[in-house]
Order: sequence, then structure tokens, then C-alpha cells
Amino acid sequence: MSTNRMNRIDEEVKRALADIIRTDVKDDRLSAMTSVTRVEITSDLKFAKVYISVYDASDKKRHASVDALNHGASFIRTKLAKAVDLRRVPELSFVLDDSIEYSIKISKILDDVNSKDSE
Repeated sequence: MSTNRMNRIDEEVKRALADIIRTDVKDDRLSAMTSVTRVEITSDLKFAKVYISVYDASDKKRHASVDALNHGASFIRTKLAKAVDLRRVPELSFVLDDSIEYSIKISKILDDVNSKDSE
């Protein structure tokens, strides 16, 4: 499939999943500060890796949110089938995305280096 089409499918699934997670998933382990950062779907539309970012301070809460989403993946997939018009709805696998935290850490390191250089 063309990459342009796959990018459109990825973005549409990302939008639908964000809406489903925000409105339909009722799990106490799921943080209210959970967002979908990226979706990667295989070209045969069988599998999707969903990157989740959780803006809570504790690692325990982050991992609990991802576990809650993986536990409810079949429910979320059913809701996704109704929200998105695809021939085949992919199996969902949720993964913790720590790229935002990593970029903040790198930014702080660069700020420290720049402040030491200016002194």
C-alpha cells in the first residue's frame, strides 16, 4: 500500500482511539491524563501498535494505565470497528511512549550545559 494511504489510516485510527479511550473506557487503573501519541499499523491491517503517553508522575501509574488498555483491547477494538470504516480492524497492542519525557530530560541537560558555558 502507498505510504500516504497508510499515514491517513494511522491518523484516523489514532483520532478514533483517542476518542474511545477518553469517553468509553471506564477502568480505575486508567489515568485521566492518557493520550495517544502515535499509531503504527502493519500494511496488511492485521496489527496495530498504539503508543500511549501518560502524564502522571509515577511510573507505577503509567504502567497501570497501559496494562488497563491492553486488558480492554478487545472492547476498544470493537468500538474502533464501529468508529472507523476499514475492511479489517487490527489487533491492538498498547505500548508506553516515553519520548516526551526523554525530550524533556535532554532539554534540561542542554540548558545546564548552556548555562555553564555562559558563566
